[in-house]
Amino acid sequence: MTEFKLTDHQKAFFQTFGYLQLPGLMSDCIDDITVAFTKVFERNAWQHDDKTRSTFLQFIDQHEYLRGLLDDSRITGIAAGLLGDDFNYAGSDGNHYVGDTHWHCDSIHEHSDYLKIALYLDPVRRDSGALRLIPGSHIVNEAREALGYRVHGCDTAFSIPGCDVPAWALESDPGDVVAFHQAMLHASYGGDTRRRMFTLNMCSRYADADLDDLARYLQTGDGKYHPDLVATAGPERRRHLEQFLEVRSTMQE
Repeated sequence: MTEFKLTDHQKAFFQTFGYLQLPGLMSDCIDDITVAFTKVFERNAWQHDDKTRSTFLQFIDQHEYLRGLLDDSRITGIAAGLLGDDFNYAGSDGNHYVGDTHWHCDSIHEHSDYLKIALYLDPVRRDSGALRLIPGSHIVNEAREALGYRVHGCDTAFSIPGCDVPAWALESDPGDVVAFHQAMLHASYGGDTRRRMFTLNMCSRYADADLDDLARYLQTGDGKYHPDLVATAGPERRRHLEQFLEVRSTMQE
């Protein structure tokens, strides 16, 4: 397979609007991905009750096929193009979503950009659970964070129903890939009770002067790898694990 790289146009679009949608990028292997997704939930004997969201962390770490996504140039090419060749893999989660997800941003970090790469395993449309974004809100959120005011959501802030907040809906089919900045305000509305989606989270490499900030982030429990992910890592994958592993090691000394 030819090495995948983002174009300068795609990089500029992301910097301006905070997201990218790549239709059909993983369509050749989406069936195998879906089988592996199901297997992780089965291995953990999880019974989804259609009432609350079901989530597993360290998700791709737990299956040999999904771990291989960190060796796939389509995934690493997205991360490298948006975060730099020495990006960090920060973790993953697998989900069965239920109903609406109200407006929020996932995280805002002063010394690193955090990226979410999402794959939906069921078709989703604007009013059936598609990801809704407010383009450019990653820039607004980061600016407000610098001033000490964090935006968590819009459902009540604008005194209108969340589903009526002006937004762009990223309608998606299995095989599409969506990438967005974690400071981006996002939501979904009208979805059913078992929408399957998983994400890979990446961040730009921290400068040595900012490693204390990374350590504080890791103290929350995020960025902890499953042992199998590390044990099976080749040199290139290891490159994207090493900074988190090194900082965790110093925290345990």
